[in-house]
Amino acid sequence: MELSAIITPSAEGGYVAFNPETGTTTQGESIEEALANLREATELYLEEFPLTLTGRSLLTTFQVATHA
Repeated sequence: MELSAIITPSAEGGYVAFNPETGTTTQGESIEEALANLREATELYLEEFPLTLTGRSLLTTFQVATHA
C-alpha cells in the first residue's frame, strides 16, 4: 500500500513526519528516521484500523497574503 508522508523541520531540531490518510504523526533526528518511525506508527495504526483507499492523495501548494 502506498501512502503519503509530509515531512517538515521541527523547531526543536529534527523532523516531524505526518501521514494524512491515517493522521499518524512521528518525529526523528533525520528525514530517514522520521520516515521509518512514521512507517512503523502507520503499520501499527492500520492493524487496529484498516484503511480502504478510494484514490490517491494530491499534494499541492497555495499562497496567502502576508500582512506586514
